[in-house]
Amino acid sequence: MAQIRVFSVLIVLFLSRFAFGQSDDTPAVWNHQVNKISETEYELVFSADIFKEWYIYSLYTAEGGSMPSEFDFEGAGIDYELLGKTIEGKTYKKYTEVFDVEETFFKEKAIFKQKIRLLKPDLKQISITLNYQICKTVCLLQQEVFEISLDGSSFIAENKSVDERSLAMTNALKLDLKNKELLNQGSDSKTSNESSLWMIFGLGFLGGLIALLTPCVFPLIPLTVSYFTKQSKSKSKGITNAILYGFFIVLIYFLLSLPFHVFDSVDSQILNTIATNIWLNIFFFAIFVFFAFSFFGYYELTLPSSWANKMDTASAKVGGVFGIFFMALTLAIVSFSCTGPILGGLLGSTALAQGSVATNLSFGMTGFGLALALPFALFALFPAWLNSLPKSGGWMTTVKVVLGFLELALAFKFLSNADLVGNWGIFKREIFLGIWIVLFILLALYLFGIFRFPHDGPKQKLQFGRKVTGLVSAAFAVYLILGLSNVVHLKLLSGFPPPDFYSIVEKESDCPLGLDCFKDFDEGLAFAKATNKPILLDFTGWACVNCRKMEENVWSDSKIYALLKDDYVLISLYVDDRKELAVEQQFDFQYESGRIKTIETVGEKWGTFQTINFNAASQPYYVLLSHDLEVLNSAIQYTDIEAYEAWLKSGKELHLLSME
Repeated sequence: MAQIRVFSVLIVLFLSRFAFGQSDDTPAVWNHQVNKISETEYELVFSADIFKEWYIYSLYTAEGGSMPSEFDFEGAGIDYELLGKTIEGKTYKKYTEVFDVEETFFKEKAIFKQKIRLLKPDLKQISITLNYQICKTVCLLQQEVFEISLDGSSFIAENKSVDERSLAMTNALKLDLKNKELLNQGSDSKTSNESSLWMIFGLGFLGGLIALLTPCVFPLIPLTVSYFTKQSKSKSKGITNAILYGFFIVLIYFLLSLPFHVFDSVDSQILNTIATNIWLNIFFFAIFVFFAFSFFGYYELTLPSSWANKMDTASAKVGGVFGIFFMALTLAIVSFSCTGPILGGLLGSTALAQGSVATNLSFGMTGFGLALALPFALFALFPAWLNSLPKSGGWMTTVKVVLGFLELALAFKFLSNADLVGNWGIFKREIFLGIWIVLFILLALYLFGIFRFPHDGPKQKLQFGRKVTGLVSAAFAVYLILGLSNVVHLKLLSGFPPPDFYSIVEKESDCPLGLDCFKDFDEGLAFAKATNKPILLDFTGWACVNCRKMEENVWSDSKIYALLKDDYVLISLYVDDRKELAVEQQFDFQYESGRIKTIETVGEKWGTFQTINFNAASQPYYVLLSHDLEVLNSAIQYTDIEAYEAWLKSGKELHLLSME
């Protein structure tokens, strides 16, 4: 059990570090000084005043533990050399169960000393970067840049800029678009995004309702409502407190999403990079498998009990409104073993959905919190309803197992994403569907009592709800089998399995639906000029769910398919393609903020291309162009068959008029 708690803490720390990123309000204040030893030797001293209860890890903390601090001595070995290793000030040691090592860290004050000898006597200034981790209840990954003047004069910052070659390659990506203002006229992307947000909210709400049925939450409903109605001085006060309790539950889950909004301050491609990162998708796969087996009863997933005890004690001491807030926080902590995997699934769903991960997550978490909070408020208003609640029992275990199988199914979606983006060719469409077929057959067999899990109670007569759910699972497995055999089109799953052309069976085309397409803009433009056809510019992604939905539900319509096949030149640019560009094709791109990023992959190139020319970063994103680069209609994103058909026809008509 201790090991499970340790792994739980690791998950929370990882997500906390990942969410918080780098902050301007670092709980440490850094300074440096230069001590001259001789004409060519200097001692550099770096020191930090650390805020109370925070700590920074040593350069030499135990291997296998937390991330150590690390200096990057820019120019070392060329402009100057290091004399000996870096010497540290007073440090502390403490054994941590998380990594099973004794870690070394600073508290209150951190000091580093490094001696250097100049290799270039006229060297006047150097720049040194410190990457470190500062922790309290969460850990923040931080970077401090020391700009050091060796002779005491003012440091002259180097103006960083891209070289002429990179600048030329950046300019080559810029299109001389005509009628560019037409791109944003009449676009339904806002409506589409709003629809997607409410869908995420609905998924979060559904997840919260499911969480209510788990053994970590369900028994707490009558206990908590009774506490408010009996302990309060009046019935109205008890109702008010219960409603306030529900409000704080919603607030807490909403607040958990706020750190992810840190990503809004970075470049436009980072959310796409995160959502399609191979290693992050593999990490999610491992986490979801871990969650699933906790639902199967092989171990219990809990946060440290001390957290709940501290919150419970705080609620008793503080009392009043703040006491109720701490009670709500206690609920969030003690119910983590059941809500954690569901929240993990919600996080994964938002990463796969259209739009901003942070905004999606805020909507989803708010929906989740609202579903959890509603029973506490409603049963406080109508306490007689408590008598109609079903009794706790084995049915809640069944709910957890069903959730476990759903977690496993979602886990393989993330592994499929990694396979698609990495171009591994392992989880082809047939393999993916085969795994899902096995999972849902196993779920049906479990629900019909053919096999059992460790935490199942005594074998009892199958209840009606369990039989119905088993039949639904079996029917879904049959549906998948028919889809695998191409007997039916899997419209219910559009966007989840790999695309049709990503198949074990060799296809004539590696483009959606067997269409002819180009995956390089210049090649497609040249073909459009040769054939005098307009261009459908398709910004897409291997791991883009809504892209697959558009291809399988909208492009597959006979009228749409005919337009794409006969009247347009399709150019599909995959912004998450991780194939490395040839060295001579790589270049540095400078954002308006001044930050410089090296464009090394095909996906980064097309993502930058989309940002430069269309000021957009989401997918799918469709643009109609003539071969003379005239914009033929507003840009469009996820939409329905009727709107897409009208959009394509309008662009075609404008192109014909321009030719007359």
